[in-house]
Amino acid sequence: MFQVRIHGRGGQGVVSAAEMLSVAAFDEGRFAQAFPSFGSERMGAPVMAFCRIDTREIRLREPVMRPDALIVQDATLLHQVDIFSGLAPDGYILINSTRSFEELGLGELRARYPHDHLCCVPATEIAMEHVGRPLPNAALLGGFAAITGQLQFESVAGAIRAKFPGKVGEGNARAARAAFEAVLKTIAQEAHA
Repeated sequence: MFQVRIHGRGGQGVVSAAEMLSVAAFDEGRFAQAFPSFGSERMGAPVMAFCRIDTREIRLREPVMRPDALIVQDATLLHQVDIFSGLAPDGYILINSTRSFEELGLGELRARYPHDHLCCVPATEIAMEHVGRPLPNAALLGGFAAITGQLQFESVAGAIRAKFPGKVGEGNARAARAAFEAVLKTIAQEAHA
């Protein structure tokens, strides 16, 4: 089972991101589960959502405490919440930021995790360019597909289009493609560094 925890703030599409991941996995013939963790939080408050992907039926119903991958939609949470708690030793970390892990004060993670499992991608800027709104969720799903290899990009794009039909879905699918390509490029550069 592959478990994903998504951190962000209310209004950034954290819950929708988890749902779209699960739809993409389902479209690939796998079992998937997505659910949020929030109470009466308001817009801008920290929010988490979870996604599980497996080849067998998923019976767990509790929050993801030991994720295989983290998606951080808002870098301002990095030093406010214990985001990295429970992350698998070979886990993946994808952060929405124009800055590097070192610039974010996370340089020590480079020593603890495989370099090709860590990536920052400017998802908000990509979303602004392709969607016209600062919603990083769809772009980060493209980045997730690139960094983990857990899902095919076309499945992710299909889930995005199903969630947001028409022009909005097409813009978000383009943002996801741009982030997918940016993450692949970053990983390739890291490999040659």
